[in-house]
Amino acid sequence: MNKTILSCLSVFILLLLFAGQAVAASAIDTAYKDYAGAEGLTFDIERGKKLWDKAGITKDNKVRKCSTCHGDDLSKMGKHAKTGKVIKPLAPSANKKRFTKLKKINKWFKRNCKWTLGRECTGQEKGDLLMYLSQL
Repeated sequence: MNKTILSCLSVFILLLLFAGQAVAASAIDTAYKDYAGAEGLTFDIERGKKLWDKAGITKDNKVRKCSTCHGDDLSKMGKHAKTGKVIKPLAPSANKKRFTKLKKINKWFKRNCKWTLGRECTGQEKGDLLMYLSQL
């Protein structure tokens, strides 16, 4: 390949990488806005970390934490405690597709909060968790 083609390919690849990051930021920003609601909630990494580490008791009296399935190292694969299904890394630094689609963010918060805490998370909890997880 000649130098011009290689230069063009390099620029194109860089643009794709930056576009992917912009999409992720967009979904996260929209989620924060939705979770803040009319109350104008603010979110905090430390509260998110505490909630991540909190043990919940579900309706069937099971004690669970987020790390029960996701593990302690969020840059590694996890494994669902009940089904054994592999869970891709939760840390965006290890999984570039994390938090890039608002629909998926909302779906998994709804499902995982119910599974772990036995109830849906509040907007405050979702925002705090997303703030914590998105910086990993």
